[in-house]
Amino acid sequence: MSRQKNLIHILPDIRWGGVARYALDICRHYRDEGWNVTAFTRDAKAVDSLFEKEGIDRLHAPFGGMFDLGSARVIAGFIKHLPVGSVVIHAHGFRNAFTALLARRLAGRKDARVVMTRHKVKKGIDSWLFRRIYRNLDAMIFVSRLARDRFLSTWHGRQLPFPEDRVHVLHNSIYIKNMAQSDGATKRPVTAMFHGPLVPGKGIDTLIDALSMLKGSRMRIRIVGNGTPDYVDKLRRRALTRGVMDMIDWRKHSDNPMPIIAECDFGVLPSTAEEAFGLSNIEYMAAGKPIICTANGAQPEYITDGREGFLVPTSNPGAVADAMRKLASDPDLRKRMGDRAIETFNTVLSWPNFIKKLDVFYQLH
Repeated sequence: MSRQKNLIHILPDIRWGGVARYALDICRHYRDEGWNVTAFTRDAKAVDSLFEKEGIDRLHAPFGGMFDLGSARVIAGFIKHLPVGSVVIHAHGFRNAFTALLARRLAGRKDARVVMTRHKVKKGIDSWLFRRIYRNLDAMIFVSRLARDRFLSTWHGRQLPFPEDRVHVLHNSIYIKNMAQSDGATKRPVTAMFHGPLVPGKGIDTLIDALSMLKGSRMRIRIVGNGTPDYVDKLRRRALTRGVMDMIDWRKHSDNPMPIIAECDFGVLPSTAEEAFGLSNIEYMAAGKPIICTANGAQPEYITDGREGFLVPTSNPGAVADAMRKLASDPDLRKRMGDRAIETFNTVLSWPNFIKKLDVFYQLH
């Protein structure tokens, strides 16, 4: 009889976002593979409710900061009596990885593997404590070459204070069942779509300004997501001032955006913040939709300008409007780019490819 494998994800986020989606997808996969899967969360309804909906076991810890000994003790108590050689702890970010490493030490479980994914573009911290964290992790996963290279730039021209073979790049993927498909035959205005958190840095203000250059067209755009009331009101006032409110269909956040994506013609995600990856982009690609996005982060690692969509300069409403106009006016172009987008997703970014590499980092065979 094979040994039961145990996966623990440490997820202290209080809001639903790309990191929580990434963790939930991984948890669902390994649960379906027969692993015992547990997510340690901060008792946040926005996160817990979706893990509960998927049948993922949840336990709570306070996650009060990097030196929160209480959270490490809670996790240590959970893993202490699990079978030897059967435990993987997956953290997100180095501070959470420190909690995982401390839990492993408190539990006396040197056999437990601690894996960390970094979802940010930041330089490494060259301090005594962080060097110890880097050295003790079994695998450091970066979601893009950009994220990895920025981290390693701290030691440019110097020897790394940790084993280089523990540093890996693994582009994100998404775990999709029963992909919603559109036959493209519906008679309606051409519809673009933005989805994600309605927060500064996502380029929604740039998108609204771009729409003001497309007034008079039959194009519409769906803006799908949640934000603070003050910021959402600011965006709505901007749309009213630009005279484009009637072109926008505002929708609340959806736990599963894929059915809504299937109803649109292309995605527009003109982020102004540097993206470590850009998970929302590949949701359009997986649905066979072209994408317009900025090239201010890792997007060029998996999107080629003019192939799967258009890469545009940051904070440039004119460039966004031009790209939207091209896609809106040419259904054949949308079809070609959409076909290339799903081809790239299936050959480079597919879930089977992603999980095959993650299995190696987990190394419980």
